[in-house]
Amino acid sequence: MKYGFDNSKYLNIQSEHIKQRISLFGNKLYLEFGGKLFDDNHASRVLPGFEPDSKFKMLSQLKDDLEIVIVISAVDIEKNKVRSDLGITYDMDVLRLRDEFLSRGFLVSSVVITHYNGQSSADTYRQRLRRMGIRVYRHHTIEGYPENVTLIDSEQGFGRNDYVETTKPLVIVTAPGPGSGKMAVCLSQLYQENQRGIKAGYAKFETFPIWNLPLRHPVNIAYEAATADLNDVNMIDPFHLDAYGQTAVNYNRDIEIFPVLNALFEGIYGENPYKSPTDMGVNMIGCCISDDEICREAACQEIVRRYYSALCKMAEGDCNDTEINKIALLMKRAGISTDIRRCTVAARERMDRSGVASAAIELSDGRLISSESSSLLGPSAALILNATKELAGIPHEVKLIPQNMIEPIQRTKVTFLHGHNPRLHTDEVLVALSILSLLDDNCRRALECLPLLAGCQVHSTVMLSEVDQKIFKKLGVGLSCDPVKKVSQQSGHTRQPR
Repeated sequence: MKYGFDNSKYLNIQSEHIKQRISLFGNKLYLEFGGKLFDDNHASRVLPGFEPDSKFKMLSQLKDDLEIVIVISAVDIEKNKVRSDLGITYDMDVLRLRDEFLSRGFLVSSVVITHYNGQSSADTYRQRLRRMGIRVYRHHTIEGYPENVTLIDSEQGFGRNDYVETTKPLVIVTAPGPGSGKMAVCLSQLYQENQRGIKAGYAKFETFPIWNLPLRHPVNIAYEAATADLNDVNMIDPFHLDAYGQTAVNYNRDIEIFPVLNALFEGIYGENPYKSPTDMGVNMIGCCISDDEICREAACQEIVRRYYSALCKMAEGDCNDTEINKIALLMKRAGISTDIRRCTVAARERMDRSGVASAAIELSDGRLISSESSSLLGPSAALILNATKELAGIPHEVKLIPQNMIEPIQRTKVTFLHGHNPRLHTDEVLVALSILSLLDDNCRRALECLPLLAGCQVHSTVMLSEVDQKIFKKLGVGLSCDPVKKVSQQSGHTRQPR
């Protein structure tokens, strides 16, 4: 992988910047944490060198001084809202996040149920958490939030909420997903702390958009592509420009809510310590880009990848033309087309020659490796074998997995497990390769090259199974697929969705 981001620098200056912000507010800061605390694969794709768990590593440097509060909306509990990337409900994800934080040595002090309005499902969930020994607080729905500042900043507004007891100087407020009420929890705590004579502060940690990159920088455009379903729009922060005469990039929701936040801060403290929504952030990620050209190229790849992802979602009935059209406009804004994805062109050329589903990978040095579907292997499984052979210097004609070993696996899949697709998936190929590596040096050498696939780009002319998608994700590969749903089991020919 070619690196364009200095991860070590980021860990150091980001943690120091948060310490400085804590000291500005009498040693008590509520930090709203947007995005993913770990497994931030979007950031690692657009900023090569950024490690997916960098935020966790950064917070580890502050571990002794912080605690974590997890927020979940009663509305999401009632609706059984599901995280699309994990396939689990938000209420289950709260427990998953808590376990993950605790396993890494962080203090998780409590859970806050927001938007509470007497929902029975929220009461049941609260009782469940309390039986597990977890402290649970309830924050009520406030009529007219966030515009009704007079009501919000009163005993009938924030004053009705439970006071969340915290002991550390830094309180990280996070949630399973957007719209959970993280900001309202932070502001409610500022009100409650002020009522108790404690001067606490608020800040926001959002990785994207990057405030000190140009508005039309591909990394910022890639953020818009990633949030096309939310209809977020990057904008020049007018409050920052007016206050300092400096251009800074933020996004529409933070800019739109700032006048309300300004009124709330003035109601609680008498003045707002921040002159712009950008001021509220503690994001230093833009200061750690070490090679702008590498990050630009990676971000352009991500924009196109998001375009294909939206096309595949529409083929599955999970999105509409609006999301696709927005990303198409973003590609025009970035001055790119799908042809910049060389693996896409290579995969389609292979399909045109073979007449069957194909795939291609662009290695870090620019080499293009392709594969096609056969009676034994799907295109993605064949691609991993072809790519690792190329990286290990193994001649293409060498068969790493003998046909007489593949056939019994296929028989088990179809005859005993009643599967419909006899071809081996990527995970099955890797298991077979692992077993053979004990006896075959070529298989061992091929396996040892798997880490070299991180940061590479792959395109498939057919939508891959969930298993194959997860394998590529774990390998750190940027995957895109044509919105073609099925592969005929007999011939491997693709069929366009109707």
